[in-house]
Amino acid sequence: MTKVEIILNIFQLILFIYLAGCTLYVFIFSVASLFKLKKIKTLDTKQRKIVVLIPCYKEDEIIEEVISDALKQDYPKELFDIVLIADHFDRGTIEKIKQYPIILFDKQFEISTKTRALNYALKQFEPNAYDVVVILDADNLMENNFLQKINKAFSNPYIAIQAHRSAKNLNTNFAVLDAISEEINNNIFRKGQRKLGLSSALIGSAMAFDFCFFKKMMEDVEVVGGFDKELELNLLKERHVIEYLPNAIVLDEKVQNVQVFTKQRRRWLSAQFHFFGKHFFPALRDLIMNGNIDYFNKAIQYIQLPRILLLGILLLISLISIFVNPIVYTILWLSATLLIIITLLLAVPRKFYNFRTVKALLSLPTGVFSMFFSLISIKGANKEFIHTKHTYNAFQIKHKKAPKKE
Repeated sequence: MTKVEIILNIFQLILFIYLAGCTLYVFIFSVASLFKLKKIKTLDTKQRKIVVLIPCYKEDEIIEEVISDALKQDYPKELFDIVLIADHFDRGTIEKIKQYPIILFDKQFEISTKTRALNYALKQFEPNAYDVVVILDADNLMENNFLQKINKAFSNPYIAIQAHRSAKNLNTNFAVLDAISEEINNNIFRKGQRKLGLSSALIGSAMAFDFCFFKKMMEDVEVVGGFDKELELNLLKERHVIEYLPNAIVLDEKVQNVQVFTKQRRRWLSAQFHFFGKHFFPALRDLIMNGNIDYFNKAIQYIQLPRILLLGILLLISLISIFVNPIVYTILWLSATLLIIITLLLAVPRKFYNFRTVKALLSLPTGVFSMFFSLISIKGANKEFIHTKHTYNAFQIKHKKAPKKE
């Protein structure tokens, strides 16, 4: 065996260990997600005062529908406020918004970020102004009894809760793929992790926190991308548990074309690798010194490849291996590929087993390519504000048919 062959074999072995490790990691949580979570008990009948913060950037087209829908919550009107932080809105839109019974902060930030919008709003309130804060994106729609479920959950001594964010639109192939991807992540990184005693991952919206705690924590948060990752790492570092409510539904607009898909994933990947580099060694030290498994699990989670990219790479390597590798290597690659396919099949909700999904899968190669492009061009993406514009008529969709609950 030549030196070149030895080097290639070593490289292949290292690559297999990494990719197989990523696959085994998600497989474990995918299997765990098949089991029901323990039902959260309601420990008191108190009705907490809740504030819903909605930071928005140039969302003139959809914001009125979102506000109208949010105000229809089946919760005492005097016990919840809708707070809109309107950044760079048209003046005509602002005048229309003022007609609604909400709290409006009309603010044009020189450098727009989600954290700056939230911190601006939080500074306007005293620490005891509310009991619970809910964070939504500008396109999010809460099911009508969402705040009731959040209130009951906070009868337990929780600091942070992630609700179930689900797709409100399946109007394009990419929207279907994005919806499936979100549900896979819900099952693996939220339900599966909670089932095994670890914290749920945060998403960036459909989140709820103890108000006083959140207000204090946000004072030290200033990031452009990866706002949710900064939050969860800070929470887990301090040994706070993040709960998951699979039956508290918030509808979220899914990306509808490859351009938006690529831009969004580039931002996510950049933030992911940034936080891995920042937190891996502190998390490893905390694991060894203090046994903080939750924090370490979150740190290594950020070195995981996205599922769609992992599947694409394993399929490609397995195909090449059939023609160029010894049988032993080929069996290893094919086994890892089979395992990631099984993992994804277990994590996909049954409602997506239909012809519409089969049709959407035709766009999967494009999705894999766009993820690869995002991976090789992530440098600096977490340092720039990248806005994903929302235009889908969410209000009409919600009132036609809501997603099936778990």
